[in-house]
Amino acid sequence: MLAGSHRARPPFLRLPIREPVPTCKNKQCAGPPTRSPPTGAPAPPHPPLVTPLDSAEHAVPSLPSRAAGTISLPQLSLHSPVGDLTLTEEEGAIVALDWGWVEAQETTPLLTEARTQLQSYFDGERLTFSLPLAPAGTAYQRRVWQALCEIPPGTTRTYADIARSAGGSPRAVGGANGRNPIPIVIPCHRVVATTGIGGYSGGDGLPTKRFLLALEQAGLPPADTAGDLFARA
Repeated sequence: MLAGSHRARPPFLRLPIREPVPTCKNKQCAGPPTRSPPTGAPAPPHPPLVTPLDSAEHAVPSLPSRAAGTISLPQLSLHSPVGDLTLTEEEGAIVALDWGWVEAQETTPLLTEARTQLQSYFDGERLTFSLPLAPAGTAYQRRVWQALCEIPPGTTRTYADIARSAGGSPRAVGGANGRNPIPIVIPCHRVVATTGIGGYSGGDGLPTKRFLLALEQAGLPPADTAGDLFARA
């Protein structure tokens, strides 16, 4: 999403709470291979939900800074093992996480907390997030994103699995994945194809997807790591 844009905020999306519980820029997560969609009626939509808030060294040309003279949104960047990331806040909720660094930084309490949670995630100190999210999307896309938030860390689900819970076809799920504006926090990297790891266009692509999955697997208790993370990847 372009910095400095302003639009009506959609209803909050709730992350499922486990610990505190546990994000994709446009087309961060590529869809599954083309295959015949399964039949069946779509699942009913989930009601709007929200989770409570828990307790510039280089500029990237592809991520523009907030334009002067326009309504601006607070943004805060951080370095990470998968590249520089920038968080965007609007009306008390996280609305985007993009790859890249912006020059104009603003440290609101929410953006500071979100950055801290991401740093702890990459340090292997937490597997889940507890943040108010308001990703802009259609009712179906938000239903898919909610289903992604319910995938346990360190595990994967296929596009067909998500289609069974959110409705639609595996291909439609892939399209919604590709429009997820908050990668990593809304974990589209945990969705794989039936015959392989699938695609991912965030960061360095598939190496980034494998890194995120391996990072989560390494942080699980021994009893939870018996299964093969890439059994369906």
